Amino acid sequence: ALYNYIYAKKYGGSFILRMEDTDQSRLVPGAAESIEDMLEWWAGIPPDESPRGGGQYGPYLQSQRLSLYSQAADSLVQTGKAYHCFCSQQRLELLKREALRSGQTPRYDNRCRHLRPDQLEEKLDQKVPHVIRFRLESGVEPFNDLVFGWNRHEVAQVEGDPVVLKADGFPTYHLANVVDDHLMKVSHVLRGSEWLISTSKHLLLYRALGWKPPVFGHLPLLLNRDGSKLSKRQGDIYIQSFQRSGALPEALLDITTHCGSGFNSNRVGRKMEELITEFNPSKITTHSALLDLDKLPEFNKIHLQQRIDDAVQRDWLVRDLQVRIQEVYGTQVQDQDVLQPDYITRVLHLRKGHISSVSDLVSSEYSYLWVRPSFSDQQMTALSSETQHIATLVIRYDTITTTD
Repeated sequence: ALYNYIYAKKYGGSFILRMEDTDQSRLVPGAAESIEDMLEWWAGIPPDESPRGGGQYGPYLQSQRLSLYSQAADSLVQTGKAYHCFCSQQRLELLKREALRSGQTPRYDNRCRHLRPDQLEEKLDQKVPHVIRFRLESGVEPFNDLVFGWNRHEVAQVEGDPVVLKADGFPTYHLANVVDDHLMKVSHVLRGSEWLISTSKHLLLYRALGWKPPVFGHLPLLLNRDGSKLSKRQGDIYIQSFQRSGALPEALLDITTHCGSGFNSNRVGRKMEELITEFNPSKITTHSALLDLDKLPEFNKIHLQQRIDDAVQRDWLVRDLQVRIQEVYGTQVQDQDVLQPDYITRVLHLRKGHISSVSDLVSSEYSYLWVRPSFSDQQMTALSSETQHIATLVIRYDTITTTD
């Protein structure tokens, strides 16, 4: 999303968010809204077109575009580029098991490609459940990827004909994205490098439908520092987790681009406007980027200083800290003056450069800023047997000083 946004803004394009919700079995309620919330919060990379914001090429939920995919699939069948497949799930599972048993890569054997017209008509009349498969052909043309350069993969030699429309009327990724990118007039597609091999398949679909394909750029993956895949199954990798911990969105953008590539410089502390200015697609490498989140506090510290020095951003920090103080300390706050903007602003300026996050200021280390220290007689006695005498002297001294 970040690189698509930067690319669009660099060259005067639109950043489009389209929800691919065609696998209804994996649908998570509220996920679409959460994605838009996080994109808008994440340093301001809101999409120009989206399910929430709309746009001239909507709808932007694929489940609301089923008739478009059905029309494209029917067109492919009519021109002989696709066909109905009636193979049962049991047969497909047997093919897979047999391939694995013999040490081969599972693939569909294209059996229904060769049905006679009368066999096809009979099954359709009987309303036998079926899918639509695309005929993979040899002779794939090479394409020039923005990142990986010239590529081609003879998919027909290693894969069976892929399903493009499922029995329930929902499309697969391959058909849905080709149809949507064409109808939404998408000029550039930036996606993960794991889709590089599938691009030749998509180009065959474009050719079969008589459409001009967009320019493709496949981005290297973000990996953990140890080289393992960055996964959404890691609970603490969600944007919400960083938000709750006090990480600033611009710090997340900065560390992501710093670990990656595609910029004329690699300095710490860049804001979005600078990232867009310094973006250079020719500098994107094919190497996976190692995301070292242990460095995030240092990035956050730098961007926090910038926010404290900016009057508008500082007001946001003050309001955020007010909420955090009340959440952490609640009724322990006896002096309401500590919640006043002027006092909190002074605290932010005094601790600027020492803290990595506003959440640091509500830790026990800084509790004295918000609540009065309270100790029982037992705690005081444990410190020294002379505590009562010391306290009496301090009070007497304070009285004398005040009188003077």
